[in-house]
Amino acid sequence: MKTVLIVEDDMVNARVFSKILTKRGGLNVKHTENVDEVISIAEKKEADVILMDVSLSHSVYKGKPVDGIEITQLLKSEPKTAGVPVILVTAHAMDGDRESFLSQSGADGYISKPVVDHQKFVDDIVNMMPKDT
Repeated sequence: MKTVLIVEDDMVNARVFSKILTKRGGLNVKHTENVDEVISIAEKKEADVILMDVSLSHSVYKGKPVDGIEITQLLKSEPKTAGVPVILVTAHAMDGDRESFLSQSGADGYISKPVVDHQKFVDDIVNMMPKDT
């Protein structure tokens, strides 16, 4: 079964995403905003795709506060984790934000909140997952 790692500091959003992905998508879900856990899960290939909130208010890495852009940059800069698809999820949905966030972070996709079309949300995530060979 495919697994989605949700990196989200808002527990309501995390629960909503989790419910949509498990009920509608039939996917496994993990959740953490601990950066070391995110890196460990990515290194061990325990997630097929990572949903990364852009604005994380509690995440710290090596003693410094980091946001979803910085965590994505970390993942994409390491050969062990660069291949794990990362989809940014954010309420910042102004013109140009998508392109700016994607180019800054190196992420593979972008979904704006709130998620209204649940099936499209699931489809967008599933389409980012590596295909079984």
